[in-house]
Amino acid sequence: MTRELATNTEGFPIAGVFTISRGSRTEARVVTCTVSENGVRGQGECVPYPRYGESEDSVVAQIEAAREDIANGISRADLVSSMPAGAARNAVDCALWDLEAKLSGRRASATACTIPPRPLQTAYTISLAAPEEMAAQARAHATRPLLKVKLGGENDAARIHAVAGAAPDSRLIVDANEGWTEENIRENMLAAAEFHVALIEQPLPAGKDGILRDIPHPVPVCADESVHTADSLPELAGLYDFVNIKLDKTGGLTAALELRDRAREMGFGVMVGCMVGTSLAMAPAVLLAQGADFVDLDGPLLLAKDRPHGLSYSGSLVSPPSPQLWG
Repeated sequence: MTRELATNTEGFPIAGVFTISRGSRTEARVVTCTVSENGVRGQGECVPYPRYGESEDSVVAQIEAAREDIANGISRADLVSSMPAGAARNAVDCALWDLEAKLSGRRASATACTIPPRPLQTAYTISLAAPEEMAAQARAHATRPLLKVKLGGENDAARIHAVAGAAPDSRLIVDANEGWTEENIRENMLAAAEFHVALIEQPLPAGKDGILRDIPHPVPVCADESVHTADSLPELAGLYDFVNIKLDKTGGLTAALELRDRAREMGFGVMVGCMVGTSLAMAPAVLLAQGADFVDLDGPLLLAKDRPHGLSYSGSLVSPPSPQLWG
């Protein structure tokens, strides 16, 4: 068996501006990995993330470093031990899942899911802005059942109040992206509780979140930047109630399934999230998210243009991928 590898970097314009506590973007930059065997191609997409020390160049270099192993037919299980967790391994792992499905004629969902996958309700993200701007965003999407509200600036209580008032029938997740402090976390958590927020994501910086063990959680708290793989979980017990699993952090679907199952065994709730990418990046995550407590796979909804054969969204319901897209 000899497999061929190709990598490519691409940009997809975001519809408007996507803003979180760490900055703003108008384009989603992604790396795609294609693994081919006997003319059959498998593809995976990842989003290099500077927060984790990644760039397009570093991710492409990591993938290229695995070229010989990929050519020799490395398995997904062996890939987990030969490449570090992160975006590069995610692209390769998902390409191998896709290739296996196409070579065997057996959908990836038959391996990844215990029952046939179904459409899932996804959150829709409201970007960080002034409270009145966020209220306008929320009002435009007030018919969606679940909104994810980006926070992490000054006066977040006012932002929560504004969004809750503009979308009174929507459940809310708030995501501070490590932007709160020990000084304001209690005030912000109480504001979240007052407006019946369902979940608070990563309020404090990873590694500086020990106070979460000592303060009440009037709203459940979810780890994002603090959790990457199943090895992260023991340190999070007693700090967090939920974990947000993203393929670009775990290094692919194979490791993500292990993290999900281990998290359940340890009593954590499960959220499945994403970076801002195309349907090719979301497709394997839809399989991972079957049975999750919260799903945040709205990346393609935030883009001005998606890939061909993209995921089907009906309002906030996202359907499993077609074989033309992935898996």
